[in-house]
Amino acid sequence: MPRKTPDWKYIKYDIEQLWERIALRRRINTHPRIIIAVTNVSVIIFLILMFQTYRQGMVKRVADYGKEWFYDLNTGQLFTADKELVPPIESPSGPLPDGGPAGVRAYVFSYVEEPNESQRYIGFLEKVDPNFAKEASEQTDDMTRWGRGKLIRRAGDKEWVPADSRAGREILQEALVPNENGQNPYYTTPK
Repeated sequence: MPRKTPDWKYIKYDIEQLWERIALRRRINTHPRIIIAVTNVSVIIFLILMFQTYRQGMVKRVADYGKEWFYDLNTGQLFTADKELVPPIESPSGPLPDGGPAGVRAYVFSYVEEPNESQRYIGFLEKVDPNFAKEASEQTDDMTRWGRGKLIRRAGDKEWVPADSRAGREILQEALVPNENGQNPYYTTPK
């Protein structure tokens, strides 16, 4: 069934009738202060929005810390090391009982922007999977690639799981759960 095009002369007539009912033109002509007030309010709102936009443009640059959090599997303590290191790395307490390095990357979070030690928590630990073929990870997108070839676990767990597995995704989701006030956790960097 073909669509019927609207008859524009009737629509124009309806708009004119609506305009007359509102009698806006007559009010404007008899009360020019309305236009001046609306203009002033519009200018004030515009200036406020421009100021807010300018302030948002002045966002503080995030300092690029050259350090990352690492976790000593022997002592259960956090320490810092160069962020370019690939875990597992040597830890302050020495090697694991099996002779391997005891330092793994720790993802430390907090619900406040400038946390003290008691306000931080370890979301999960990460190390490289020694059995993973690097060539396979280069064929995927960035988000998928992050989890490939990495093993993660909670600080209290004993078993490492692939980050891109179902168990790995559950650990990640648990680490990033909002608190009782609905606030999302912040990743905290060492100072």
